[in-house]
Amino acid sequence: MSEAIHQGSVEVSIDENGIGTIEFAHPMSNSLPGKILKKLAAAITEFGHNDQVKVIVLRSSGDRAFCAGASFDELISIEDLETGKEFFSGFAGVINACRKCPKFIIGRVQGKAVGGGVGVASAVDYCFATRYADVKLSELAVGIGPFVVGPAVERKIGTSAMSLLAINATEWRSAGWAKENGLYAEIFDEISEMDERVHELALKLTRSNPEAMSMLKTIFWQGTEHWDELLADRAAMSGKLVLSDFTVNAINQFKKKT
Repeated sequence: MSEAIHQGSVEVSIDENGIGTIEFAHPMSNSLPGKILKKLAAAITEFGHNDQVKVIVLRSSGDRAFCAGASFDELISIEDLETGKEFFSGFAGVINACRKCPKFIIGRVQGKAVGGGVGVASAVDYCFATRYADVKLSELAVGIGPFVVGPAVERKIGTSAMSLLAINATEWRSAGWAKENGLYAEIFDEISEMDERVHELALKLTRSNPEAMSMLKTIFWQGTEHWDELLADRAAMSGKLVLSDFTVNAINQFKKKT
């Protein structure tokens, strides 16, 4: 395996209809190390300013896990507060890029989403999933908490449902549960069925008024204008906790089980 593949990738494309696709990949169940997070945020921002792109589809590679969240190898290597804050700021960057993007982002979740993966699914504007797309906020189980992704998850599914995920950090919630609580718009038995619906909606949106869509998006995200500062503060919380002996031991124990 080449080093480039091992570190993961972010691939972008624009079709003839103006559908811009962003796909992230990582061999460890599409986990998100810092470099991938930065590339992902940059790709979303670039598509937001690209006049050729009318709507964005955000997806991950493969037919199994959508996103395993933070890279445990990178978490365990953090040795100081600034490095910790910078790492968790990567998730903040992706969420804020989605929030500020003037175009609708359609999420495509083919499999399980953990931690930051749930944050990504929450940050898109309309999310499709398969019946295999269970969700879990596992952060507390490894000594931290879903501080950075929490605002995005709470905005999407409400405080009650978010707190259930955050507190019971080892339990999976089904794709059906995620749909009932507003995370997913529709769930499908097969990826092929989901992809048809993703394309169908994306194509409809390419024919819609871009100014109207941008205005709608601003309204949908009203009240989040302070998130640049909020998520930076949350990243500092996680960055502090990841240095504790409790968290280091918890992550090492978790890695032994996987």
